[in-house]
Amino acid sequence: MGEERTARIGDVLYRVGDATYPFIAIEEGEVAILDAAGNEIVRHGTSSFLGELNLLSGQTVFLTAVVTQPLRYIAVDRDVLRDLLFEDAPISDLVLSTFIERREALQTVGGIGLEIVGPRSSESTMRLLGFARANRLPFTWHDEPPSGGEEPPLVRLPGGVELEQPSSGDVLRALGIGRELERHEDVDLLVVGGGPAGLAAAVYGASEGLDTLVVESTALGGQAGSSRRIENYLGFPAGISGTELTSRAVSQARKFGARPATPYRAVALEPGEGRHVVHLEEGHQIAARAVVLATGADYRRLPVEGLRDYEGLSVFYAAGPPEAQLCGASRVAVVGGGNSAGQAAVWLARGGALVTLLHRRADLRETMSDYLIRELERYGVAVRDRSQIAELRGHNGHLKAVTLTDGTCLPFSFLFLFLGAKPCTEWLGDTVARHADGFVLTGDAAGATGLLETSVSGILAAGDVRSGSTKRCAAAVGEGAMAVQFVHEHLAVQPVGVG
Repeated sequence: MGEERTARIGDVLYRVGDATYPFIAIEEGEVAILDAAGNEIVRHGTSSFLGELNLLSGQTVFLTAVVTQPLRYIAVDRDVLRDLLFEDAPISDLVLSTFIERREALQTVGGIGLEIVGPRSSESTMRLLGFARANRLPFTWHDEPPSGGEEPPLVRLPGGVELEQPSSGDVLRALGIGRELERHEDVDLLVVGGGPAGLAAAVYGASEGLDTLVVESTALGGQAGSSRRIENYLGFPAGISGTELTSRAVSQARKFGARPATPYRAVALEPGEGRHVVHLEEGHQIAARAVVLATGADYRRLPVEGLRDYEGLSVFYAAGPPEAQLCGASRVAVVGGGNSAGQAAVWLARGGALVTLLHRRADLRETMSDYLIRELERYGVAVRDRSQIAELRGHNGHLKAVTLTDGTCLPFSFLFLFLGAKPCTEWLGDTVARHADGFVLTGDAAGATGLLETSVSGILAAGDVRSGSTKRCAAAVGEGAMAVQFVHEHLAVQPVGVG
């Protein structure tokens, strides 16, 4: 599949800031992996291989690889490797899982990836930090104004290039990732949202011959992509991380020819005869014969004063490796009564944190699966029923304690919020029927014949955005796949040549 090569001690195989590099399988010798400052992170020897997720995505290289012992290796071109991973399941499992583990490890090491400079009082800085976390980009944050007087945030890319007040799209494209859309595109199927439902629709749509485009405003994978472990997904008895599940889904969608594009935010939907037009934030227009709405929902925030001052420092909406490392051996509160809250509490407790789960109901069994309640007990997670936070106490973004509505004061250094979500549907206006809470109505409730069809023919909804959905990852995947069946039925009766 590749070419056998040799290298001498001191040779650089790739360096920080490079645009690409081959997959390297070491037959003999040793290679040291260094950060931008030249600090050694790890060494790989005989029978090991180099690389992490950016090898597959085409991102700018975050690390430098230097030969420390005479090297004999096989170099495999990136495109050849991607084709191989589509065809060879055992190799795909090994390489992809290793790359994901390495990316997660990089997120816990300072001085790697992006440098983001801007104070937490800057909303644009905080938005960019959230975007970097959602896209699993290694970064270092300097909580201060840029020294040159620029408006925050200032972003330094691997290799030293600086971006002043970049958008999320500017950052992704500067890193060499993120599809650049034409100002106007025509497709068979447009999927708005890249979570489990959207990715499933993309896989089934593209695999069945539809020209399929997926637009996502933040990170492919949605909320599921930030879940540390999904324990009850069919076919994975030991569980699977959200990152691995959604990364595999993205690779599968690309295998069949679907085109994921991020970050593009939909701002308006214009129904039409034969084709519906979705307008994107940067002026792009996508005309599609059918549209699947899979925009999911946003995290709900605590209605307490000063919450934003703590976000990103002491308050988080996901419990991944960086947060687990940050709060090990600390007192931590997880707020919420659903499965996501339970999974986060168990993950943090396993990492050494002293975890208390706060929820507002009288009985946790009303909202959480039994197996997770047993896991909470197993790992010593304290559970407080009928508990709601009224006040945060701390200084300079660092949490010291919380006060509950009954006046109880509890010492916590970190807070993880899993309070459910509101649908990302405001951009739809009144173009499709929605419930009073904003979720999209489908089927009988929308006056449509198909379960997932909205009030407008050719526009469907799947996953968490749909009114009445079960808010489970597996259900979202099922709905995304099912939506394609209704798309085919719609296209079958659409007059030939329309659009």
